[in-house]
Amino acid sequence: MQIGKYKISTLNTGTFGLDGGAMFGIIPKPLWNKTNPADEKNRIQLGVRCLLLQSDSKKIIVDTGMGNNWDDKFISIYNVDQQKNNLIKSLDKKNIKPEEITDVILTHLHFDHTGGSTKLENGKLLPAFSNAKYHVQKKHYDWAINPSDKDRGSFIPTTFQPLFENGLLQFTNGEEYFDDEIQFLTINGHTFSQQMLKISDSSNTFLFCGDLIPTMYHIPIPYVMGYDIQPLETIKEQKKFLQQAVDENWKLIFEHDPVNVCATIQLTQKGFLFKESFKGLV
Repeated sequence: MQIGKYKISTLNTGTFGLDGGAMFGIIPKPLWNKTNPADEKNRIQLGVRCLLLQSDSKKIIVDTGMGNNWDDKFISIYNVDQQKNNLIKSLDKKNIKPEEITDVILTHLHFDHTGGSTKLENGKLLPAFSNAKYHVQKKHYDWAINPSDKDRGSFIPTTFQPLFENGLLQFTNGEEYFDDEIQFLTINGHTFSQQMLKISDSSNTFLFCGDLIPTMYHIPIPYVMGYDIQPLETIKEQKKFLQQAVDENWKLIFEHDPVNVCATIQLTQKGFLFKESFKGLV
């Protein structure tokens, strides 16, 4: 898919599992289990989808997935499966080496979004993309290094502190433009100063939703995650951006949907629903 100067594609970096009740908040299990069946530990399967944007001068990754610096206990708890795909394997399939990446844009610093930002080399954690600048909102970084008791477990410093220590972390501030095609849109419901990406030209607009709408089945309101630190704010943000998606015919890209890559949105008598879903970027 071409947007302006960028060729856009997705990077499949494996799957993991989280408690279905936590993922769907107040929604009863008989409803969400129809589309997202739980395993014997009540976990639903989630994808870890990253984006790759390529131009003549840049190779940009949006989020870095789970990474592979985890012990057996972590892998068991979160049902991590990277046997077929991880970030480096997916890049290799596109004939791209880690050192060719120029920029890494991080929506936020939860471990399932920035786990692949670092690598273990000779017993030391180092940036996985040594020639890249890593971009994250300054307000979010400040929260990540001093989180609340509610969300402390979502931030694992080893996945992002080496970026700061090696001088590769670049701070963004609010809804600024990265360039002509890429704009950061900040939201505060899931975590403070998460940045979504609006990628657009005169013909098409994609919104990389991050954890505002993690899967296609989180489009209906109030399908809000129990992980969100400000769920009422999440609902306001959902309404705002879903309405824009309807009005301006955006396609939403889902980071955690294991099957559906993106969808268009419609407003019905039952509220916001997906209009058409796609297994790839179109």
